[in-house]
Amino acid sequence: MKNTTVETAIGALVILIAAGFFALAYTTSGKGNTTGGYTLKAEFDNIAGVNTGTDVRLAGIKVGTVVGQTLNPENYQAVVTMSIDPKVKLTDDTTAKVTSEGLLGSNFIALDPGGSEVVLADGGQITNTQGAVDIWTLISTAMFDSGKGKGGSGGSGGGEGGRNKPAGNAPAQTAPEPVPETQPQ
Repeated sequence: MKNTTVETAIGALVILIAAGFFALAYTTSGKGNTTGGYTLKAEFDNIAGVNTGTDVRLAGIKVGTVVGQTLNPENYQAVVTMSIDPKVKLTDDTTAKVTSEGLLGSNFIALDPGGSEVVLADGGQITNTQGAVDIWTLISTAMFDSGKGKGGSGGSGGGEGGRNKPAGNAPAQTAPEPVPETQPQ
């Protein structure tokens, strides 16, 4: 009988610890966001890497979370719904852009407040947005299009797209002969 009581107590302890881990995971994933913040929406042309639970940051500080995303069927823009900390008041000229923590870092939404006096209300919309930039497209464009310029970037110029022409029959340049030094008398 004594053995059964100990086993029951250990089992109950394990269940409580597991429930605590599930509660922690639920609240930190953004699914259980109960901050009581206000919601804002923003439309982007590309939100690659942004999901429910993605950070919303202002000056590098987390001030909110993405709580939803849908597609606007009229213009095929991605509509992101964000929950923002009620202490943070954003103006109607705030800019929202999808950016990353580095070359291989995760994406987040960066907010840049403007100078307007009009504060966005709960349910308001941020109209100044910039979608995610595909870094691999930028790299491939820089690599493969660098030789296609007309004397601009990508080489030494010369109107040949940055490629140097071979010298051909051009005369070789020779150094001038040294001039003898004269000493004052």
